[in-house]
Amino acid sequence: MHYTSYGLNIRSELELPELLKLSAPPDDAETDVRIRIGDAGAAELRDGQQLGPFLWASPEALSLEVPQVARFVVREGREIVIQPAPGIDEDSVRVFLLGSALGALLFQRGLLVLHGNAIRIGDQCMVCVGHSGAGKSTLAAGFMQRGYEVLADDVVPVDEECRALPGFPRIKLWRDTVDHLNIDAEPLQRIRPEMEKFNYPLVRQFADQPLPVRWIYILNSHQQPDTLFEPINGMHRFGPLHNNTYRVRFLNGMALKSEHLQLCGRLAGQIRLASITRPRQSFELEQLIDRILADIAENP
Repeated sequence: MHYTSYGLNIRSELELPELLKLSAPPDDAETDVRIRIGDAGAAELRDGQQLGPFLWASPEALSLEVPQVARFVVREGREIVIQPAPGIDEDSVRVFLLGSALGALLFQRGLLVLHGNAIRIGDQCMVCVGHSGAGKSTLAAGFMQRGYEVLADDVVPVDEECRALPGFPRIKLWRDTVDHLNIDAEPLQRIRPEMEKFNYPLVRQFADQPLPVRWIYILNSHQQPDTLFEPINGMHRFGPLHNNTYRVRFLNGMALKSEHLQLCGRLAGQIRLASITRPRQSFELEQLIDRILADIAENP
């Protein structure tokens, strides 16, 4: 089966319904990434570095074990080998394949990978980053309901030209967000059988071409009643980009730290960067979108 995502032609032995399927399979020479089922033991990791209880890395490969789900080996930005746990469902395997494993592969291909969502604004894009649960996908869904196109959800790779690359034509939404936005959950597929989190397909609102990153907003929350909007300037831009890199510890052991720092520095010089801190107990989505759009208009 052949797919495309992040500008890559992907051949996969595992079905990937979240991705765009290629109608005409590319030649072997045009295949960028191969995903196969097999033994995920990695000889090239013998001299690698253990980064956690289930994580190992070397300059050539990264190995990630998700207990009771699968073990993944990601090699040289070209191959992902999956060794599923006995009896595990394919949905659960895909969650980690299309998240952590593919994120590691994008690092290996020399990209800066941000943990956020990218929205098309004219001929450029806005990226909202933040920790898990900050509200990034809720914000993306709100922009989508206003007619804006989504470029990427959760994993946003940025190339050396400071362009965000298009990911999958779907966003992942928790049940409370689905209910808040009055989305019918009945036809939606859960990302894992036991989770109240759903794949929401982007039928006509998926931006499928790379776009320059112009605005990045860091979404946080606090116990105060007001929303704080604070620009980040000068040398203070670098830290937030590094801190909101997707699975940043993957860089340790893969000999990619210096390239990562260079990419952060290049992007920092091209963007409008601001921190948004919203009340934790309430999410005034429409007002937040209005505030962001006003800032974008003031800083084109």
